[in-house]
Amino acid sequence: MFLMFLLISLVFNFTPGIKIGGNFYEFVISMLKVLLFAFILIGLFEVWVKKETVERYFGNASGYKGYIWAIILSSTTVGGAYVAFPVAYSLYSKGAKLSIVLTYIGAAALTRIPMTIFEASFLGIKFSVIRLLVSIPLVILSSIVIGNSFEHNVNPKQKKPLD
Repeated sequence: MFLMFLLISLVFNFTPGIKIGGNFYEFVISMLKVLLFAFILIGLFEVWVKKETVERYFGNASGYKGYIWAIILSSTTVGGAYVAFPVAYSLYSKGAKLSIVLTYIGAAALTRIPMTIFEASFLGIKFSVIRLLVSIPLVILSSIVIGNSFEHNVNPKQKKPLD
């Protein structure tokens, strides 16, 4: 339907439709630039990073340090949710604790360095610091609650919900 709308707009010279098509094209090109390299890096992560390394830093035995590593990793993630979810899946499949993976996903939406710098330039450093100091503990707490509730209903060998 969308492509049909763009085609009709082009044929009948409907300016708003042509602008929408141009914006869509620019968005797709910029997204492909980010996603191409992001998925290459995720693929390399799958091959090069050993399961034992992920388990040591993000697994059950990592303790509170796993949450800190998840926040640090998420703050350097580029591409938003398009990249955060595949990275989270890769971490989980390599043995990361579910609550730490959920912390990574939540923190990826909150702590990305470019976004925080942009926010601080418009709203001030004080606002950004307060937002981070309030939101990060809430993300960790909610991730622990959700992760623990799901892990009680998951078979540890299969990592699938029990029937």
